[in-house]
Amino acid sequence: MEIRYGGIQGGFAQICRREMGFTKPRCFARRFSASEVLVKQINLYGKLNGHEGCVNDVDFNSTGDLLVSGSDDKQVIFWNWETKTKQLSYPSGHLDNIFQTRIIPFTDDRKIVTSSSDGQVRLGQVLEDGQVDTKMLGMHQGRVHKLALEPGSPHILYSCGEDSFVQHFDLRSSSATKLFCCSSLTENRKRPPKNIRLNAIVIDSRNLNYIAVGGSDEYARVYDLRKCQLNASSNLDRPVNTFCPRHLIATNNFHITGLSYSNTSELLVSYNDELIYLFQKYMGLGASSSSASAEDLLKNEEPQVYLGHRNSKTVKGVSFFGPNDEYVLSGSDCGHIFIWKKKGAKLVRLMVGDRHVVNHLAPHPHIPILATCGIENNVKLWAPMASDAPPMPANAEQIMESNRQGREDHARVTLTPDVIMHVLRLQRRQTMAYTERRYSRADIESDEEDEGYGFSDGDTSTGEGSIGNSTECKIS
Repeated sequence: MEIRYGGIQGGFAQICRREMGFTKPRCFARRFSASEVLVKQINLYGKLNGHEGCVNDVDFNSTGDLLVSGSDDKQVIFWNWETKTKQLSYPSGHLDNIFQTRIIPFTDDRKIVTSSSDGQVRLGQVLEDGQVDTKMLGMHQGRVHKLALEPGSPHILYSCGEDSFVQHFDLRSSSATKLFCCSSLTENRKRPPKNIRLNAIVIDSRNLNYIAVGGSDEYARVYDLRKCQLNASSNLDRPVNTFCPRHLIATNNFHITGLSYSNTSELLVSYNDELIYLFQKYMGLGASSSSASAEDLLKNEEPQVYLGHRNSKTVKGVSFFGPNDEYVLSGSDCGHIFIWKKKGAKLVRLMVGDRHVVNHLAPHPHIPILATCGIENNVKLWAPMASDAPPMPANAEQIMESNRQGREDHARVTLTPDVIMHVLRLQRRQTMAYTERRYSRADIESDEEDEGYGFSDGDTSTGEGSIGNSTECKIS
């Protein structure tokens, strides 16, 4: 791999200071890795081929020498990314697409936890003979998109599912614990709270008691895990803080697909068919959006926003990049990788990462290397390489404008099942009233006896995407 150092303003002086002992090598490396010019030189280093389905997730181990990936083919693969070779492959035991793979720290890279569309959370244990033993740790009623490993722990992890529950796992124990059910709190006691289908979960590495989740509404919620250990009478599902851009509050039209905490507890939130926002700790709305007054909302500083990408077709993650989280990364429906400066949100790199959609980006833990995956059946590796190609393609403005227009053209109106059924009942009454004016009562009764279709007031739908199986119905 050829790394380009030339062309960096002041780079020669920094190297000289390092060689003369005025700068510690580690400090020099960290500062150099965050150089914007170096980031602008990131290009395709190689591809890892071996999966037979879409690759949904990639993750580096703690030292950064191994990479693990999970796919629609239900296989987990270990890679030596530097030599671009497969180290190990095993069937996960999942019955459906793998959504996330994580190497558990301090286990000599021998324990891998996975989540899937089948609702299972599974553990893979690499044995001394190279074989892999797998078992189910727990189960959600619905898909499990994301897992969160407690930093520095070889035992503790969390999962979130579309059943609205967050579960706690201790590998020293044989069972999972349901911590809380995430729901929208309402001041109207007659209306029950609405459960939130969860897509994302992340732990604040500066305070391991705080865990943030996001899903089928516009609010990112932060919970204090210490309160989740109390008895059931203490309102366990009440967050300690919520985050949402001012213009999205109470819209009910958007949902969260990705979350990430920085090393200074900033919360990065990616919205479906909207944008990416960076929240400081003081930008929260309190325990719920209704707890903040209109005056307080107007006084609140708006979060930093990152523009240009499109997040509509899949559940996309979002992440930080750089030794001190100097950059923000995201994939896009247009197949491009977007890299912004965290401070100021300047777009510094735009490159093609997939023929269709880029879903997930995994930064190397120590050096400016990326691994990405999407709809294609491979993993792509990115590193600073000598290249004459510009950091921004000639049609960058057209790409971002096309993504903006796509968001506007696909604006949705979201209706709850109650509203839909109410509208259908009104429509049916109007139809029957019209029929009564044209036909005799006997004919109407005959028609009603023969009617084998229509809409029931009960929950009889069972198909995927039906009213009975969805808390929302989105009409384009």
